[in-house]
Amino acid sequence: MFWRNFIAICTLSCAFSNLASANSIDSIYTGLSSNRCKTIEVDKETSSSVRKCAGVADYSLLVQDVDARESVTVLTPDGQQHSLKYSQVITPAFSTLGEKAEWRVENRGGKVLPIALIVRVYANENPNLPNQRTSYLAVAKITPENICVTKKVKGGEKANQEARRAADASAKKPCLK
Repeated sequence: MFWRNFIAICTLSCAFSNLASANSIDSIYTGLSSNRCKTIEVDKETSSSVRKCAGVADYSLLVQDVDARESVTVLTPDGQQHSLKYSQVITPAFSTLGEKAEWRVENRGGKVLPIALIVRVYANENPNLPNQRTSYLAVAKITPENICVTKKVKGGEKANQEARRAADASAKKPCLK
């Protein structure tokens, strides 16, 4: 009897641990720098540009630089484009992006599925101190219904952890306007 109960308890605990790990959320990083992405468009008159960067699970990113403000558009596997509009929801100031994007992903049935995206945005918000930059983390949800920024986290000691928590809970959050 003891061994039968022991085996049953072990079997259940293994099943629960497998169930918990099956939908665990992890991070995958992809590059956003010009040497990691392919420039696909340049407007010599305005100096605007677009570069295409690798993503995960057949998603990719377009990094747009328009009027010295950088933003991201998420390209879905079926070719849909979802602009994250950082100049409207993160900062209207001149801005650049960090070197990498953090994809928050779930492993569902052996398949990686992105659920959120975190990108660092550096803003030059003080015209009197042009070398001073404010750091933000732009958190965007990735759901079948919508891809949009749901949270803006100001850089600081615990910003990365706050952004990951926000990303992991972003599916039910409204888009920033």
